[in-house]
Amino acid sequence: MNSIWVLGDQLHRGIGALAAAQPGADRIVMVESAGKIASRPWHVQRAHFIVTSMRRFALSLRDEGFDVDYRLAPTLREGLLGHLAEHGSGELLVTEPNSRTARRLADDLGAQQVRSNQFLCHPVQFASFAAGRRSMKMEDFYRWQRRRLGYLMDGDEPVGGQWNYDADNREPPPRDGSSPWPAPPVAVADQLDHDVLASLPPTCTGEPPSGTWATSRDGALERLAHFVGRVLPMFGPHEDAMVSGNWHLAHSMLSPYLNNGLLLPGEVLDAAHAAFLEGRVPLNSAEGFIRQVLGWREWVWNLYWSYGPDYASSNALGASRPLPPAFDGRSGTRMRCVGAALHDVEQRGWAHHIQRLMVLGNLALTSGIDPQQFTRWMWDSFVDAAEWVMVPNVVGMSLHADGGRMATKPYASGGAYIDRMSDYCASCPYDRTKRTGDDACPFTTLYWDFLLRHSERFVRNPRIAAQVRSAERLSDAAAVRARAADVGRMLDAGRL
Repeated sequence: MNSIWVLGDQLHRGIGALAAAQPGADRIVMVESAGKIASRPWHVQRAHFIVTSMRRFALSLRDEGFDVDYRLAPTLREGLLGHLAEHGSGELLVTEPNSRTARRLADDLGAQQVRSNQFLCHPVQFASFAAGRRSMKMEDFYRWQRRRLGYLMDGDEPVGGQWNYDADNREPPPRDGSSPWPAPPVAVADQLDHDVLASLPPTCTGEPPSGTWATSRDGALERLAHFVGRVLPMFGPHEDAMVSGNWHLAHSMLSPYLNNGLLLPGEVLDAAHAAFLEGRVPLNSAEGFIRQVLGWREWVWNLYWSYGPDYASSNALGASRPLPPAFDGRSGTRMRCVGAALHDVEQRGWAHHIQRLMVLGNLALTSGIDPQQFTRWMWDSFVDAAEWVMVPNVVGMSLHADGGRMATKPYASGGAYIDRMSDYCASCPYDRTKRTGDDACPFTTLYWDFLLRHSERFVRNPRIAAQVRSAERLSDAAAVRARAADVGRMLDAGRL
């Protein structure tokens, strides 16, 4: 009898090696690694989500009739070696793992790797897209994907005549202060939830789970139906907004299920596309969401494999500031936007993409936080984290540590952007219009200081050169630098 090794981020009956598996003919092996869970200060909701989803999936396979060898082991390797010692007469199969570490382990154990269909563009297909291109842009890849797979297409042209409705999807929060977005479903904890929570090591951090994250296929499908039916129609306009009184807005929050396999991207896209075709969702909302899944997510996945293992250690800007105490709970912060984002992470292991990029990432970029420390914190803290997600998104997109291979400009901004896209600044003790002085917004100060520090590099970049020249003409440049140094000291000391 062959053994099929199922990893904790491949929890779907239709993925790779599992798709053709049959009870009685194939045995399933799953390994819960205690060493991995205890190796870092994972957010407790991240650990609970991963482990509970694995155990529930193992139960569903047993219910189907499979012999499931679910092993608790110090390491993944030890668990698999124990399985092979006990059941080693057949072949070990595994769907192509989603990390380099797991793929190396599969090679070491002589496992047959079955091609994965967990993503819509396999790296082999991506190579055909990239072949002969002098430069690669996500927008080009996204259009290639749309044409190849037929989403929002009218023949060979996009439905509505436009590929991208970003211009319609960058509205600030509603001016009347309303919060029209319905709350997501909440799961009721059962005995398995309690058992997993009790088994997690004391190294875990953050607030315990409160039902936000589903840990079963049925729960993930319920959340997909909720999003498409009630939230997607209003997704587009305010997808970049930040509101202190509403942590979820119109975001799907489906990334954890896509990343661990409880949902597949094709079924998510099919549901959104069908809602548009039926007239239940406007084009700008459908396109904005489809671009996130079909374009950005698949783009990041393929860049992870294209860039190679050394990419994770990139540090083109020479950033070396240690992770500030506000990020790991050793201190608070008076910065309203940063405090709100960190509070969301503490409460749920999640914050939406603009909080990640333009608040937390922006602060890390402009203050010069070490990219590997910041990537590791993100990896530990977010329920939807994975190496392939965090390395390109943080090293490349957020921190520009790759020197511009992924993003053509650094995503740095001052307080004006945050003021425009949120309601944070009105109740913040810092003044977003000031770059110097004790009450100057740290983002505004650090933004101008960042341009001054890296002027030689970015003055040649057409997407940011004008801002660099403006920085070089500042009459108070010396005062900006001095205030930035003060901001850095306060950030390091947990007093900002």
